[in-house]
Amino acid sequence: MCGVVAGLSGTEGDAAMGIEEKLPAGFLLTTVEQLAGYMRKSSVWPATFGLACCAIEMMAVGTPDYDIARFGMERFSATPRQADLMIVAGRVSQKMAPVVRQVYDQMPEPKWVISMGVCASSGGMFNNYAIVQGVDHIIPVDVYLPGCPPRPEMLLNAIITLHEQIQNTPLGVNRVAAAHAAEAAALAATPTHDMKGLLA
Repeated sequence: MCGVVAGLSGTEGDAAMGIEEKLPAGFLLTTVEQLAGYMRKSSVWPATFGLACCAIEMMAVGTPDYDIARFGMERFSATPRQADLMIVAGRVSQKMAPVVRQVYDQMPEPKWVISMGVCASSGGMFNNYAIVQGVDHIIPVDVYLPGCPPRPEMLLNAIITLHEQIQNTPLGVNRVAAAHAAEAAALAATPTHDMKGLLA
């Protein structure tokens, strides 16, 4: 190979020897965090965790019409110890809140949460003592998905948004510190029933 390059004319030799300069920066090398983020986002396993009518839409993404297997997520885990994504699909009652927290605590790090539907995100139409007014009062949420109920296409969009977050997630202590900060902020937030709106 060296003899061939040496025997080329000046113009051809320059083209052969300077190919690494013509490639875009970072074409062959990347950071460990980017590589880990790519691997993680391509192998997210959701927990089987449906609470109400939004769970029907969540189940629909597993059908051939929507094909969540494109994202490497066709395996909904039956145990939290083998899942790293909790999709809270539906309203969270006060009686169910400790169970939600227990399932979240049993999931291994790193883990992510999608709050699916308006009931999980803010209590929705159930502004009463029996329903938690936002699952972020119990666990930290990464992506909020509005709708009543949201369509499967909207859940796929939320998953793509989460994949972008996972791709850029720092590793190690940085991820743990970010998760603890997010959880502390969520738990310190003013409960929805204490907020005063325009009608107050």
